[in-house]
Amino acid sequence: MLYPRIIPCLLVQNKGLVKTTKFKEPKYVGDPINAVKIFNEKAVDELMVIDIDASAKNREPDYKMIEDIAVECRMPLCYGGGIKNVEQAQRIFNLGVEKIAVSSLAIENPEMVRAISQRVGNQSLVVVIDVKKKILSNKYEIFIYNGTHAVKADPFEFASEIQKLGVGEIVINSIDKDGTMTGYDMNLISKMRDSVSVPLTVLGGAGSLTDIGEVIMEHGIIGTAAGSLFVFKGKYRAVLINYPTPQEKMVLIQNYFI
Repeated sequence: MLYPRIIPCLLVQNKGLVKTTKFKEPKYVGDPINAVKIFNEKAVDELMVIDIDASAKNREPDYKMIEDIAVECRMPLCYGGGIKNVEQAQRIFNLGVEKIAVSSLAIENPEMVRAISQRVGNQSLVVVIDVKKKILSNKYEIFIYNGTHAVKADPFEFASEIQKLGVGEIVINSIDKDGTMTGYDMNLISKMRDSVSVPLTVLGGAGSLTDIGEVIMEHGIIGTAAGSLFVFKGKYRAVLINYPTPQEKMVLIQNYFI
């Protein structure tokens, strides 16, 4: 039986692990390799690692860093950041990564997304869609390059179309909720859930296991990703890598899913 996945999302900047709030004010929280080692011990479902500067600064992926993480990682690993072509994607897979994530590439060169999917298989290709609410219209707008460039495209129509190119998974990320730990944007999730048929993972806003449970209860088999929840502890946001124990995960699934 398939169960919902609970996925830590690690942001990397200048080879260090950081956490942002609404895509701003990155706070250094440690060494990514050390974080991976701790998550290994906690039997994490899957790990997502995003280099937040690679695409924004138009540089290639840091293959040495990716290799170091992949060698250490004992759970399925998804990497995103700086991927622009098939050759780069294949090189990353050769380093031991199970999935790759693209964002701006899907907006600027969707046919390359198709080409990558044909090379590596759709189950290994993830598209991340970062969105933010417009203040006046209350509609959602896509942003790329760390939230610095708005895209004139409806995120739900875009997701529906991009999945036809062979995408295996969509990650919907709320910029407004990023790092706030105030709960997921349930309206955003519902709209995106209705727009796509491929597996969906949600990101942005998780502050407790209850937040994750509420998404699972409403949407069932879905990926729930979080950053701050798994790197901070307590109201003072002390840095502490954490993840629910197998017992806590089972209770969560039984309470909200089974």
